[in-house]
Amino acid sequence: MSEARHPVEGDGAARPDPVGFAEALRFWLRLGFISFGGPAGQIAIMHAELVERRRWISERRFLHALNYCMVLPGPEAQQLATYIGWLLHRSVGGLVAGALFVLPSLFILIALSWVYLRFGDVPVVAGLFYGIKPAVTALVLHAAHRIGTRALKNRWMWAIAAAAFVAIFGFGTPFPAIVLAAGLIGLVGARRWPGVFAPGGPAGVAARGYGPALIDDDTPTPAHARFSRVRLAVVLSTGVGLWAAAMAVLVSAQGLQGTLAQMGWFFTKAALLTFGGAYAVLPYVYQGAVETHHWLGAAQMIDGLALGESTPGPLIMVVAFVGFVGGWTHQVAGPQAPFLGGALAATAVTFFTFLPSFVFILAGGPLVEATHGRLGFTAPLSAITAAVVGVILNLALFFAWHVLWPQGFDGAFEWPAALLALAATFALFRLKLGVLSLLAGSACAGLLLRQLQEYAT
Repeated sequence: MSEARHPVEGDGAARPDPVGFAEALRFWLRLGFISFGGPAGQIAIMHAELVERRRWISERRFLHALNYCMVLPGPEAQQLATYIGWLLHRSVGGLVAGALFVLPSLFILIALSWVYLRFGDVPVVAGLFYGIKPAVTALVLHAAHRIGTRALKNRWMWAIAAAAFVAIFGFGTPFPAIVLAAGLIGLVGARRWPGVFAPGGPAGVAARGYGPALIDDDTPTPAHARFSRVRLAVVLSTGVGLWAAAMAVLVSAQGLQGTLAQMGWFFTKAALLTFGGAYAVLPYVYQGAVETHHWLGAAQMIDGLALGESTPGPLIMVVAFVGFVGGWTHQVAGPQAPFLGGALAATAVTFFTFLPSFVFILAGGPLVEATHGRLGFTAPLSAITAAVVGVILNLALFFAWHVLWPQGFDGAFEWPAALLALAATFALFRLKLGVLSLLAGSACAGLLLRQLQEYAT
């Protein structure tokens, strides 16, 4: 990056030079390989690099973009990268920033998924995953706690979360129905009890000055970011056209009931339900991929979540693992090419999962920003997020069941797995251990336990 600066009147610092597209491209590519830590870690990396160090965007403009992304379905960190890339270099900048946030993770997960399916029965690999599965159960429970501390601000939100848990655990209510019901509660509640659903300000957020930024507080909105009905229609029609073209290719190749076409339709719906982050949509993915379509098993779903947690990129990239396993086992490219079938399915799933996010940013950015702060718009999201806490708790119980009773309740209880789960829970809640450290330690512990079990027998 060029170190030249333009002086700013009345300020001892200097405004950064305009950012060239090639320079931005290098940054977005690097970000795609280092974006570990889930959305919180990814947003922190972008803040440190773009606000504090490079000063491409000011603190207030960064937070404004983040608030917009947080009210949309989809991975907010990937959408934030798309948004900032769009502000800097128009639509092509947004497409590049958002795509490079995802592509490294896709390639890594395809490789890891192949290793998992090809060598998963090898004792060493099996031992590693034996330790990882209890850790994933603890991670899901921790996610419910983390989201709950933010979303359950009063007894009404607690009641929504409890009702969602009872609905999905006791009655098997589909996740979309729970989202719809919670959204309607928020919509009505905003008018009847506005104080219950009023969003609080982000904890610990205070605008700070790091010197003048390229996109500063007083920088006029770029022409390409202003609302235009014509531009909105063009972007929406392009997005719908790309979706329809991709679906037409899959349907023509394998038919409407083919695995790839079914994956495309299912993950399109999943992409529109990811309010509250990736953990919010995992129960829906679990219901559809494991119980309805049988693309993979419950234990494989837990393993896939572990791989997703240990790779860069959004956690929702676990869907690439789901697609790969489904494409491999259902032989979408024929029995002689299982890897090709898995790779095609993983790529298709990723396309349908992230296409809506690009459309939301490129088409809705100028339009939806005007609704930020309106209670009628944010209250349904608050209620949905509260319901998500109950749904995620249900997912943690499902994972615990498959980890602790792998042969069902009639089988033996896995005491070693239970001890590993308790240790992982303690490490997350009390020791504040990072995800990668937790997974690495759990994997080593699982391998050691398996070796001890084999030695004892």
